[in-house]
Parts: sequence; structure tokens; C-alpha cells
Amino acid sequence: MVQEVVADELERIGDDRLGVTTVTGVEVDPDLRHATVWLSSLSSETEEALGQHRVRLQAAIGRQMRMKRTPELRFRADPAVETGQRVEDILRGLEEDRG
Repeated sequence: MVQEVVADELERIGDDRLGVTTVTGVEVDPDLRHATVWLSSLSSETEEALGQHRVRLQAAIGRQMRMKRTPELRFRADPAVETGQRVEDILRGLEEDRG
């Protein structure tokens, strides 16, 4: 649910620095104090924009969800996306070698 709220709110933010930022997952600590938001990519420019909009995103979570507390958001690049891209590149290379 936190992933949906963050993704929806990111779409509403009119900040060009966010570009095409995709939320791939969210991990919320059991005590609800912190949540790690996993993103498809995270450039320094995107990271700066997310830092500026973090409070807005947390407020959206607080408004839309019934939680004991609103977690502080941390943003990280999803390593699975890079790994998947590497696998695709390897497979493409194998296909080219066959052809």
C-alpha cells in the first residue's frame, strides 16, 4: 500500500528532475519508523529532488493510510533492475554470437 501511495504522489509532483522514476518496491521496518523506497534508477539529480519532496510524500502516506506512525522515507536504487539489465545484455550477446 505504501508503494502505491508513493508512486501515485510521485506522478502528481511536477518536478522534471524526477523524469521517469518507477517505484519497484517498498520495505517498511516492523516498528514503522523507516521505509526504504526502491526505485528503478536513482541519479544524483533524482535523489536531490526526492530529498526535497520527501516530506510531501510522507504526508501523503499519513493522509491516505491508517498507520500508527508515518515512516521516514529513504530512497535507494533497486539492484534487481541493474542485475536484470545485465542478464539481458548477456543473452543478447549470446544471440548475436549464434547469428
